[in-house]
Amino acid sequence: MNIGVFDSGVGGLWILKHLQQEIPSYNYIFFGDQGHVPYGERSMEEIKYFSLEITKFLISKDCKVIVIACNTASAAALKYLREKFPDVFFVGMEPAIKPAVEITHTGKVGVLATSATFQGELYNSVVERFAHDVEIFKNTCSGLVDQIEKGNFDSMETHNILDQALLPMLEKNIDTVVLGCTHYPFVISSIKEIVGNKVNVIDPTSAIIRQVSRVLTENSLMDISLGEKTIEIFTSGNIKNMKPILLKLFDKDIYVKRIDWNNNLKLNMIK
Repeated sequence: MNIGVFDSGVGGLWILKHLQQEIPSYNYIFFGDQGHVPYGERSMEEIKYFSLEITKFLISKDCKVIVIACNTASAAALKYLREKFPDVFFVGMEPAIKPAVEITHTGKVGVLATSATFQGELYNSVVERFAHDVEIFKNTCSGLVDQIEKGNFDSMETHNILDQALLPMLEKNIDTVVLGCTHYPFVISSIKEIVGNKVNVIDPTSAIIRQVSRVLTENSLMDISLGEKTIEIFTSGNIKNMKPILLKLFDKDIYVKRIDWNNNLKLNMIK
C-alpha cells in the first residue's frame, strides 16, 4: 500500500517532506500539477476535473490513502472524491480557522489563501461554524504562488506581496495569521519577520500529519512490506522547475517523472 499526495504545484512537497519524516514506514507517491498551476485562479469545475484525474492515477499506483495537499483542490473536490471513491481514504486541507479562533486574544484573525479557497463551500462552512465572534481579514496574496513555484522565497517581489497582504492586517490589530495554502509555509520565515513574535502564524502541516496517522491507525492500514521505503515524484510541468525545491527539502536526489495531460494522464518518462 502507498500513500498518495497531490497539489497544484510544489506546495504539497512541504507536506510530503514532513509526512515522510513523521510517518516513514510507507512508500509515498507525489503528483504536482505544475502544468495547471496556480489552481486559485481557475474555476471549481476545472479543479474538480484535475483532482479526479490525478486521483485515478494515484489509485492506479496502489494508493489507499490520498492526501489532497492543496486547500483549493480540497475546497473544490474533497467531498466529491470521497463520494466517488468510497474505498479510498482522503485527507484534505481545511483552513485552520478553528485553532485560530481558540488562540486569538484580539478577536481579529488574518487568513492568507487563494480566491478559489475563499469561494469554496469548505472555507465558508468552517467560518460559519467557528468564527462567530471573530473578525476575519482575507488576502489572496496575488502572485505569491507563482513566486514560490519559481523558488523565489526571498525575492523582493515575494516580500512586497507579503507586505501588501500583511501590513494592512497588522493595522487592524490581528494577532493570528492562518496559512490557507500549502505553498505559503515555504515563506513562513518571511511572514514571521513581517508580523513579529506577538502574532501567531498557523501552519496546517502538523494537523495533516496527525490526521493521516489517525486514518492509518483506525483503519489498520499497516504497511508490512520489507525493504527501503521509496518516494516517487511526478509532475505535469517542467521537471527542471521542481528539481531545485526537491534538493532543498530532501537530503538525496529524487528522480522526477513527467506526465503529460491528454485525454488521460499519460506517463512520459523524461528525467
